[in-house]
Amino acid sequence: MSQQDQQPPWGRKKRPQTPEEMVAQLIKKLQDYFADGGKKSGGGDNDPPPSGPQNPLAPLGKILTFALIGIIGLGIYQSFFRIDPQEVGVVLRLGKYTRTAQPGLHFKIPYIEDLYKVNVRQIQKQEFGFRTRFPGQKSSFDSRGYDMESLMLTADKNVIHVAWIVQFRVGDPIDYLFKIQDVRQAIHDISESVTRRVVGNMDFDYVLGNRDILAADVKRELQEQLNNLDAGIELVTVQFQDINPPDPVKPAFNEVNEADQDMKRLVNEAEETYNRVIPAARGNALKIVEEAYGYSRERVNDAKGQTSRFLDILSEYRNAPDVTRQRMYLETMQEVLPELEMIYIMDEGQQGPLPLLNLKTGQAPVSTGQ
Repeated sequence: MSQQDQQPPWGRKKRPQTPEEMVAQLIKKLQDYFADGGKKSGGGDNDPPPSGPQNPLAPLGKILTFALIGIIGLGIYQSFFRIDPQEVGVVLRLGKYTRTAQPGLHFKIPYIEDLYKVNVRQIQKQEFGFRTRFPGQKSSFDSRGYDMESLMLTADKNVIHVAWIVQFRVGDPIDYLFKIQDVRQAIHDISESVTRRVVGNMDFDYVLGNRDILAADVKRELQEQLNNLDAGIELVTVQFQDINPPDPVKPAFNEVNEADQDMKRLVNEAEETYNRVIPAARGNALKIVEEAYGYSRERVNDAKGQTSRFLDILSEYRNAPDVTRQRMYLETMQEVLPELEMIYIMDEGQQGPLPLLNLKTGQAPVSTGQ
C-alpha cells in the first residue's frame, strides 16, 4: 500500500515548511498556553478554581519564558541569510569586518554578526542641470529650476549651460559602506566641482565643439578624486547631454555664430585661392630661374669652346699659315654654299658667266662668269 493510501480520510495534517513558519507556530502555541492559564487539555468548565495562595512571580516567569523563546526563535531566523546574484554581503562581527559573502545561502552568528547587502551590479545615475520625469523609450526631461547646476563660466568670460550625467556602480563594498557617510552626495559635489573646473579652463567655442573630450577629462579627474577618498565607486560613463548659451543671449550668440561662419568661409576661400595661385607663381619663378641658369651655362660653355677653338686654330696657323688659311676657306665655303640659291663663279679671263650643269635636284643652275 502506498504512503498516500495510508493517510486518514480527513487528509494530511498541514506542517510548517520553512523556519519562519516553525517559529510562528511555536509562538502561537505559547500564546494559547498562556491564554489558558496553563490548563491541561481535557479539563471541564465546572472544575473548581485551585485552592491556596497563588505565586505573584508566576506571570513574570511566564513573560520571561515567552521572551526567551522569542529571542531564541528570532536568533534562529536571523542565522540564515540569502545573497542575490547581483549582490554581495558584508559581514561584521561586533562591528569589525569579518568576511564578504558571495551570492547564495549563508549562515551567521545571531546577535553578534551583522549583515549589509550591497548591489554591485546596478548602474546608478546622477543628473546635473536636468531631471528625468518619465524614463523610457520616449523619455521626458525637465530642466526648470536647475540653472544653478548647469550655469558655468568659460575661460573667455562667457556664460554657458552644461547638462550632464554620471553613471557609476559599487566597486568596493567595504569602502562604499564605511569610508564615506553619504556617497551619493559626495559624488554629486565632486562631479559638479570637477566639471566647473574643466569647463572654466576652456573657451566657449572649444566647449561647444569638444564635448566628448571634456567628458573624458571629467571622468578621469572624478575617478581620481573618488579613489583618493576611498569611496568604493567605479565610474561607468560621464556624458554631456546638452551645451547651450543662456536663453537671453541666444539671439546675439546666433548672430555671432553666423558672422563666425561667414568669416570661416571667406578664410577658406582665401586659402583656396592662395593654395592655387601661390604654388603656380612659385613654380613659374623657379622655372624662369632655372632657364636663366641653363642659358647662362650654355653661353659660358659656348664662349669657352669658341675660345679654345680659336686658340687651337691660331696655334696651327702659326705653324702652317698657308695650309691653315686654305683649310679655313674651304670649310667656310662648305658651310655657306649649301644655303645659297644661286652661285656665280667669276674668272678674270672670261667675258661672261658660264652655265654649269646642276647635279642636285631642287636647286637653281650654277653659272660661271665674270
